[in-house]
Amino acid sequence: MLKLYAMFLTLIFLVELVAAIVGFVFRHEIKDSFKNNYEKALKQYNATGDYRSNAVDKIQSTLHCCGATDFRDWKDTNYYIEKGFPKSCCKVEDCSPQRDADKVNNEGCFIKVMTIIESEMGVVAGISFGVACFQLIGIFLAYCLSRAITNNQYEIV
Repeated sequence: MLKLYAMFLTLIFLVELVAAIVGFVFRHEIKDSFKNNYEKALKQYNATGDYRSNAVDKIQSTLHCCGATDFRDWKDTNYYIEKGFPKSCCKVEDCSPQRDADKVNNEGCFIKVMTIIESEMGVVAGISFGVACFQLIGIFLAYCLSRAITNNQYEIV
């Protein structure tokens, strides 16, 4: 049973290792995918509360940004044609949706999100390294205990 436990723990460790390598190798594709999906969410934005619109509003209001690259990204959307900028783009809290570019945040959300992700990458790497160390210790101790039990040839009573 200990050997089986150690094998499963080794398998999980290898899956985590492969996932980390794939994430590192394809990090640029992940950035491009995020940007494309964010731009798609802007084009399909509506104020009815679907999950994409809620995500766009949450990102824009939390990070004080507007659009993917800048506020001009909204000008190509149906929402802007009908109602103007969404409330989440506004610099002040109580502004209503409008078309005045001076009252909205100028900076785009993509750069801000990528900056936050890159700044927190050290923390993620540190936690991942710590988890990996505990897994390796668990694998090593399980094999040691299994070997000690096998070498001592305990009798079943």
